[in-house]
This record gives sequence, C-alpha cells and structure tokens, in this order.
Amino acid sequence: QVQLVESGGGLVQAGGSLRLSCAASGRDFSTYPMAWYRQGPGKQRELVARHTSGGASDYADSVKGRFTIFRDRAKNTVYLQMDSLKPEDTAVYYCWAASIWGQGIQVTVSS
Repeated sequence: QVQLVESGGGLVQAGGSLRLSCAASGRDFSTYPMAWYRQGPGKQRELVARHTSGGASDYADSVKGRFTIFRDRAKNTVYLQMDSLKPEDTAVYYCWAASIWGQGIQVTVSS
C-alpha cells in the first residue's frame, strides 16, 4: 500500500520552530517531486514548499526565508523545517507526492 505519513506537528509559540516529517512507503519516491501544502481555518489548501526530483526547491512567498524543505532519499522521507513561526502559519499541513496525499497534521502557533 502506497502511503505518506506525516509527523512532528503540534503547538508552538510564535517565534518557535517545528520540523515536520513525511515518511513514504510502498513506492520509491526519489524520482518524484514532493511537496508540503497547508490549509488554514476557513482557507483553501495552498502550496507551501516543493522539492523536485532534481533537488531544486521553491516556496510560497509567505514562508520564504523561514521554512526549508529537504529530503532523505535513502529514508524515502521529506521534511519541512519551520522557523520563526507566526500565528498565521496555523494550519493542517499535508504531504504530497505522485498525486498521493498524507492524512494531514495540525500545526498551531500561539501568539
């Protein structure tokens, strides 16, 4: 069964950091782009960061300079390092790869 499983979410104060992990199983995702999306309360799901199979990455303007996406191909895992978190980063974060979504994980940033 092909699946993506997120971990690492939780509650953090503004200015703090969290690292999300997305462990993929059932398929080798090393040749696929992988990405993180988020959906805040009352908002549409949006792309946060994307990592191509070639190693390039790009980010939403709202997180540039604060978030970093990277992956460990040997572990078939993609990460999202989130620093200088703001209350507006509060959302359910989803991992995506090859048209497959993870179940989502809550990140809450308190002011």
